[in-house]
Amino acid sequence: MHVAWGFFQNQILGMKWLNDLIGHMLAMLGLDITSRLGGSLRFFIYDVIKIVVLLCVLIYGISYIQSYFPPERSKKILGGFRGIGANCIAALLGTVTPFCSCSSIPLFIGFTSAGLPLGVTFSFLISSPMVDLGSLVLLMSIFGAPIAVAYVAVGLVIAVIGGTVIEKLHMEKYVEEYIKSAQSVDIEAAELTRRDRLQYAWEQMRDTFKKVFPYILIGVGIGALIHNWIPESWIAIALGGNNPFSVILATLVGIPMYADIFGTIPVAEALYAKGAQLGAILAFMMGVTTLSLPSMIMLRKAVKPRLLALFIGICAAGIIIVGYLFNAFQYLF
Repeated sequence: MHVAWGFFQNQILGMKWLNDLIGHMLAMLGLDITSRLGGSLRFFIYDVIKIVVLLCVLIYGISYIQSYFPPERSKKILGGFRGIGANCIAALLGTVTPFCSCSSIPLFIGFTSAGLPLGVTFSFLISSPMVDLGSLVLLMSIFGAPIAVAYVAVGLVIAVIGGTVIEKLHMEKYVEEYIKSAQSVDIEAAELTRRDRLQYAWEQMRDTFKKVFPYILIGVGIGALIHNWIPESWIAIALGGNNPFSVILATLVGIPMYADIFGTIPVAEALYAKGAQLGAILAFMMGVTTLSLPSMIMLRKAVKPRLLALFIGICAAGIIIVGYLFNAFQYLF
């Protein structure tokens, strides 16, 4: 069983055979793959192909599942729960919705306009970009199943706690008036046939690929730079175990950036190979996907500064705490 799982993780998810194949092809072309340039080119080609293949397969499958949860049905599901149970369901629904924070905010606005509890909509808003079924599989291909599952689990915990805190503080008055006064038109979605769902999944895969592919190229490019050009000593100083502020630094560096989980994974992979602490790497990924500057600008159009500051504070505190917990786990085990 262990051997079978290792093969699945390394050769199916991790596509190590592809890395070897690219290395052989570059060597046949006369390029020294042990050099910085050759190693960077090998990393770039391998990671782009691997992520694109996994991305298309995952988005197609996830979008097919998502076709069963249109906004109207999601509102009905969320409306049937109260208290922390509603926050848990909202966080779980976030795992089958769009892949970046900016694309999640319109759904957040729609749910809020529909009269759903504010804390519930924030649980959805936190979990949607931070964790999804695709991130689980991609993280497994790099870090292994235990870390991937733990990442998704703590992301859901942050989403539930964050939404619950906002709910308990009764922050509804800090939602912009046009959101609260908007009329929600609840139109019953037509029942889709299997062919409709397959067509929907194809369109979602195509549109999402077009949207995220530039960020994949940027992310893999940064990862190749880190992997082959930045000395390990620099990474160790900034994000290694001897820097007690590595998690905070990683979170702050991630916030101004904009990418989804697929754009951050190659950067995380390169940092991990260079010896960066696991908690710092995951904090960086969470900071980028949840608190990116463009998404915060969009969210400011829907909520007032005090609620926006509370949201950022809760997410940042949760990410930093989780990062240090992962560092402690890595140190102990």
